[in-house]
Amino acid sequence: MTIWIAMLLGFVQGLTEFLPVSSSGHLLLIQKMFGITEGALFFTVMLHLATLVAVIIVYWEIIAALIKKPFQKTVGLLIVATIPAVGIALLIKMIAPVDAFFTAAEGGQYLGFGFLLTSVLLLVSDNIRLTTTDEEGNRIPRKGKKFKDMRVTDALVIGCMQGVGILPGVSRSGSTISGALFAGLNRKTAADFSFLMSIPAIIGGAVFEIPDAIATGMSGLHWTTLVAGMLVAGMTGYFAIKLMIAAVKKKKLWGFAVYTAVLGALVLIDQFATHYFF
Repeated sequence: MTIWIAMLLGFVQGLTEFLPVSSSGHLLLIQKMFGITEGALFFTVMLHLATLVAVIIVYWEIIAALIKKPFQKTVGLLIVATIPAVGIALLIKMIAPVDAFFTAAEGGQYLGFGFLLTSVLLLVSDNIRLTTTDEEGNRIPRKGKKFKDMRVTDALVIGCMQGVGILPGVSRSGSTISGALFAGLNRKTAADFSFLMSIPAIIGGAVFEIPDAIATGMSGLHWTTLVAGMLVAGMTGYFAIKLMIAAVKKKKLWGFAVYTAVLGALVLIDQFATHYFF
């Protein structure tokens, strides 16, 4: 892997980790396109850790407040929301048919369908209108929930949607933000909760993959190449978070939906017809 390819992968990881277009799907697609095999797993884990730093920087004030008072409602909700994803990860390892399905998914077998599912989730969530009924039976807009208004059931809904985002091609940020909007959160809170959820998700994913990453090692990947990719991933991730927060608040996810729909269609055409990369 050259340093330029590493920087490209870092840019893609930082951008797509937080934009609702699936980082795992894009990294898999680029690895297929460029035939990257050396140190791929180890490199991917390190890129995820670089994007973790970006989240911590953007949300440092909130994170610091949570650390100072760990026994508070928001911390509990984040823990509850993480449980479904952990359960799915354990199922992958414990049940053979599920393990086989995810092995095929990680190889790109369902990548096109994953991108299309992301597109559907984004289109639906972008058109959610929170309403209530007044005394005369008329439907009127209502404000979404803030952190203080969230319930355990809301966190579980969002957590289950995060579990769906494990599949390559399905955006974790897109699925969790969609789940938060389905649960009735306001758009700012939905984005904030999704990005805060990414912290245990990234850490858990890294821990889950570290044994395999260590076993495969860097496999010829030079440390300067690794550092270059991580720096680009971290810086790009920071700006991607800012961009995503603004897009969610302004209800402008439809552009990402169109992009993932087109990309999903192109991947399916290649998988079933042209076979350039798959």
